[in-house]
Amino acid sequence: MVRRSGRRPGNQDTKTSILEAARRTFADKGYDQASIRAIAGEAGVDPALVHHYFGTKEKLFLAAMNAPMNPAELIPKALAGPREGAGERLIRAALGVWDSPAGSAALAIFRSAMSNEWTARLLREFVVTQILRRAVSELVLDPAEAPLRSSLVATQIAGIMVARYVLRIEPLASADPEIIVAAVGPNVQRFLTDPMLEVFPLN
Repeated sequence: MVRRSGRRPGNQDTKTSILEAARRTFADKGYDQASIRAIAGEAGVDPALVHHYFGTKEKLFLAAMNAPMNPAELIPKALAGPREGAGERLIRAALGVWDSPAGSAALAIFRSAMSNEWTARLLREFVVTQILRRAVSELVLDPAEAPLRSSLVATQIAGIMVARYVLRIEPLASADPEIIVAAVGPNVQRFLTDPMLEVFPLN
């Protein structure tokens, strides 16, 4: 059966239909391979409607994820400045999001991803394409080393989120954010900028 283009008939919410189609398509194909045309086809609408409601693919992805922040704005600000302090600034920025009112949305996504493979794929695409890829670009890391470095950074950020916000392990759960920044920031810095032989010593 050929899907009709344009607005969906009846009382169905076109915008909601597009978001649902976007979540399915991003989870199935990944962010890079998903297209506005494919999402529109999945939703049964004209691609122009997708652009009308959401603008770009990136904005549609953020809406589909119910993202609590826009990495395109957050990451450059967090990493602006000397490379030596990038690790601490990145952790400080992450804690700033999670400790803000918007943090409840991030926590809901994270909890869902721990038990739902479909949500986990969406979250993975968000972390890799919207956060880690931007961090790699801002720091101008060696392309051959960037995937491993960025995934190691993710272990630190995800670990804090689980221990502090999901499991609420004390004293981490109630610690001042700057204590966590001082403790974890150097690890993130090492993963970002130390020579790989120091990150992974041979002996």
